[in-house]
Amino acid sequence: MEFIKEEIEDTSISEPPTVKHEDTEEQIDWMEMKPQKHELNEAEEEKQSIKTQRTKVKKPHTCSLCGKSFRQKGHLKKHIRIHTGEKPFTCTQCGKSFSQVSGLNYHLLRHSGEKPFSCDQCGKDFTSSSNLKQHLKVHSDERPYVCSLCGKSFSWLSSFKLHQKIHNEVRDHECFECGESFTRATDLEQHQKIHNGGKPYKCKYCDKSFTLSGHLKSHEQLHTREKLYHCTQCEKSFTCKTGLNYHLLHHSGEKPFNCDQCGKDFISSSNLKLHLNVHSDEKPYVCSFCGKIFSLMCHLKQHQKTHEDVRDHVCFDCGKSFTKCTDLKRHQRIHTGEKPYKCSYCDKKFSQSAHLKTHERVHTGEKPYYCTQCEKSFTRLSSLHTHMKKCCK
Repeated sequence: MEFIKEEIEDTSISEPPTVKHEDTEEQIDWMEMKPQKHELNEAEEEKQSIKTQRTKVKKPHTCSLCGKSFRQKGHLKKHIRIHTGEKPFTCTQCGKSFSQVSGLNYHLLRHSGEKPFSCDQCGKDFTSSSNLKQHLKVHSDERPYVCSLCGKSFSWLSSFKLHQKIHNEVRDHECFECGESFTRATDLEQHQKIHNGGKPYKCKYCDKSFTLSGHLKSHEQLHTREKLYHCTQCEKSFTCKTGLNYHLLHHSGEKPFNCDQCGKDFISSSNLKLHLNVHSDEKPYVCSFCGKIFSLMCHLKQHQKTHEDVRDHVCFDCGKSFTKCTDLKRHQRIHTGEKPYKCSYCDKKFSQSAHLKTHERVHTGEKPYYCTQCEKSFTRLSSLHTHMKKCCK
């Protein structure tokens, strides 16, 4: 017990004077822990002191314009360009300049069309790993950002903020050339190419150039005949996703856009808009060969091909050429045996949508073609014409 007492006497700094002998074992434990804690605190303080010293020495390069500090002189140099607006790195293909070489390198991927990072879930390609990482959230069920105005939810805060601009009608990206404003900076950039006439994206197979890298990629697939987007219903493939989406509407038969003047239905609003020109008296496009007038420029161009005997759509299988792309596509089904239009009432398939439509009238009993003289009706227009020639002369 003398040793214990001696240890207590040596170490008990703040112990009260009245101590019972039976409590000494617990007191010894408490007194042994106290110097250990003291040693730990000292070590922690020393560690914190070193950390503070490192922090002080860590960023010796300070910006004279805003006071921000940097560890390396090179980082300060890059930062100062934000204040000065200096952009020393210039793209040799389109003349666009950047403040950092990393920005230029990222930009050059747009010219090359190279997208080395691919999503293993949907096949979409990206120029950087960070863009792929952001995209992967689309496949996740997690959508933490909810719009308080319409209830729509988003995976990314940036997409949520952009969506709110639509509700608030915020168009804070303005074109200095014409005053037109846009919600997104990318939309403004695309619009500005109209003014400068820049088409920096050049096809490596022909002399054609494009304002957007996406348009270049779609165009080059015409040369390579690469079709990455496949229809699961008829196995038809397309060079772009929009082509696939448009094609799927043919399978569904859905035509949500209706002409209020003649009742004709259309797959897209753009098709309806084009069609409305038919009802307009305005036909500003005149054929210089025969004087025929057209409401649409594309119709005039198509018509002029017949005069010049231009057949620029060639079948690679047999060499036959066509004036219209749609005629070539229809012809190619002879070689492939493809019949993408399936009857919704039976298992019969057709190579053309018009043939499917005519066939389905057999099931529905619809007879849309009426004889004006005897009121007899027919499922086909050709049948009506035959009837008119024979019976109603």
